[in-house]
Formats: sequence, structure tokens, C-alpha cells
Amino acid sequence: MTDPLVIAPIIAALCAFVALGFTGLRLRRARKEFREEVSSWKMRLDLDLRGARKERDLLLDALGDAFMLVDADARVLFANQAARTLFRGRDLTGRTVHEAFLDQRLAAALMRCLDTGEATVTRAVLGQQSSPLGDQERRGMNAWVIDAARLSDSPADEPTTRVVIRDVTNEYQTEQIRKDFVANASHELRTPLAIINGYLENLIDDDLLDDKELTRRFLKVMRKHTERISRIVEDMLVISRLESGEAAALKVKPFRVRSCVSDVLERLESVISNQQAVIKIDMPETDISLAGDRFYWTQVLFNLVENALKQNPRKGLVVTIGCNRTEELTRIWVADNGVGIPSADLAHIFRRFYRVEKHHSQEEIKGTGLGLSIVKRAIEAHRGTIMVSSIPGQETKFTIEVPRDAEAALLADAEAQVLPELNGA
Repeated sequence: MTDPLVIAPIIAALCAFVALGFTGLRLRRARKEFREEVSSWKMRLDLDLRGARKERDLLLDALGDAFMLVDADARVLFANQAARTLFRGRDLTGRTVHEAFLDQRLAAALMRCLDTGEATVTRAVLGQQSSPLGDQERRGMNAWVIDAARLSDSPADEPTTRVVIRDVTNEYQTEQIRKDFVANASHELRTPLAIINGYLENLIDDDLLDDKELTRRFLKVMRKHTERISRIVEDMLVISRLESGEAAALKVKPFRVRSCVSDVLERLESVISNQQAVIKIDMPETDISLAGDRFYWTQVLFNLVENALKQNPRKGLVVTIGCNRTEELTRIWVADNGVGIPSADLAHIFRRFYRVEKHHSQEEIKGTGLGLSIVKRAIEAHRGTIMVSSIPGQETKFTIEVPRDAEAALLADAEAQVLPELNGA
């Protein structure tokens, strides 16, 4: 018979072994569940990270400015859609800054930030051939702002720098135009003022007031130059209104083109008569109505006809004013059979203060040089275009084209502005 004292330890050992087995099974199951849970969390984190990166990329791709992330070795880590477009679709990731930029003046601004760690904002003005746009650049001189700064949460030993490249060419060119305008306006006003001041000094300091004939001659010259100053100021105010945004508030109403032409010819009647010029009207019998601001259209036609008369002071000049209309556009032109415009000048005649050199009488007072610039800006404000062609000695022709849908849009905008005013009243 088995001794109970011997069996009891055996049974206890078996129970402990079985319990240990069950514990091992539970531990293995727990390890498996833990590994599966960790793997699930890793997958979730990876998906979340991918989603966050996708959202980041979508957000940065929506920026209008080129945006890049650069590491401590000046290699591009990330470039948004605007940056890829700017650099003509090249894959920038992994490239150095010097490889990415065609002109090292752009790279130099970024390298200063990488070397010193200090934020930098630099403007670079480049020639057309040096533009990041390469052969797609058509604007001549172009300007770019490079804004670089280290990310505050990047490691000090491996910093990441964010770079924003902003195209400020339009602002740069506008600034240059403004400087040129001020410089030219100052020059144009200085000349007649100096002449007037000189004649005044002669009259007053040299006691010439008693000489009535000489005084009258001096005063006539001074009046001519005073009128010139007045015309310059008036033209500058008109072109300033056109370029300052005031032209957006055009008083657009339908008006008859023939009536507008009649007003212009009435204002120029004395000049036409003195030069014995012939004015021909080439328009359909059915009068054409144009949707626009009549004030500016009167300025356009006045300047074009007056320009033809002033540039061709000989007797018997023939000036033709025409207009026709198709389903797509309204076309207006002013042509003359004068001396014409040299081909070298055609590309520049709409620039402010630009004059075609003519060998006219020295007694004539020059124009302001703003007339054709006003013409171009006024037509552009009406969403039209103007072209010029010239065969010296045969025909010089300015052709204006305004799309019919542009007329309709201007008229709709004007009516939309009137309705709130009426409702407010």
C-alpha cells in the first residue's frame, strides 16, 4: 500500500506543473496579443503619420509661393508644388541648393541662413536669362524675395531650414515705373518753368515792362508754356486715376460712337482748319453704340486725332476715323497719311513721355508725351486692346478692339454697383 506521505508531494508537484503550464500558455497568449496590439498601434501611427504628411503636403502645395525644407547639408528635403513649378518640374528632393538654383544669388541668401542660423529676408533682382523660370521668363528684369529661417523644433546639431521664395516682379516693375514717372514728370515740368522764370526775370530785372511790344511777345511765350504745364498736370492726373484703381469705378453707359467723334472734332476744329486737314468718317449708316465710360473714350479719340495732327503739321493731311462691329468685337481705328512712325519707335510709343523725334519747327511746343500712354491705359481699363501699324509716307493706323463680351461684363458690373446704391437710398 502506497504511503500517503509519498503520494501527496507527487500530486502537489503535478498540480504545480499543470498550473505552470497554464501560466505559460497565458503568457504566450499575452505576448502574442501584445505583439499584435503593438503592430496594430504601429500601423495606426504609420497611417496617421502618412495622413499628416499628406495633409501637410496638400496644405503646402496650396501655397502660392515656392516652399522648401532644407537640411544642414543644404539638401532639399521637401519642395511644394509651387517650388516644383518654379524649377520647371525638376525633382528637387535630395538635390543641393546650388544644384537647384540657376543663379547663385538666390542660393547665397539661403546659405547665409544655413551658415549663421539667423533668419534672412533678401530681394534678388535678376536679368531675364538668370530667372528661375529659365527660358519661360518673358518679363525682362525679374525680382524674387528669399525668406529663410531655421525651424525652432529641429535639433541643434541637425537643423532644418524652411525657405519661401516669393515672386515680386510685378511689384518691382511697378516701383520702377513709378520712379521713372516721377523723374520724367519732374524733367518735363522743369523745362517750361525755367523758361517762364527766365522771361519773368528779363521783364522785371531789365525794366522791359515799358516796351509793350516786347512785353506782349514775352507774355505770349509764357502763356504757351503755362498751357503746357497745365496739360502735363491734367494728363498726369488722368493716367494716375487709370492706374490707381479708380478706373475700376468706370461710369459705364452705352453711348453713340458717332456722337463721341463729333465732340472730338468740335474741340479740334481750329487745329483742323489751320492745317487745312481733311477728316473722313468711315462708319456704317446704323450708328454703333459702345458700352463704356464716354469721358475716357473721348480722351482716347481726342488724343489719337490730335496726335495725328501734331505729328503731321503739313497742309492737306487726311485723317480717317472708322468703326465697325462683328459678333465678337467692336473695332475702332484712326488712320492718317502722314510721315509715319519709324519701325524702331513702334514698340515704345505707348511708354510715358516717349516721343518720336521729328524735325518740326523749334517754335512749336512739344506734347506732354503722355497722350498715347493714356490711350493705352484707358482702353485696357475697358478690357480692350490697341495696335499700331505704320508705312512711312503712306499710312499710320491705330486699331482698337473691344470684345463684345467685355462690353457686356462692364455693363453688368456697373448695374451691379448701382443696385446696392438704389437699395440703400
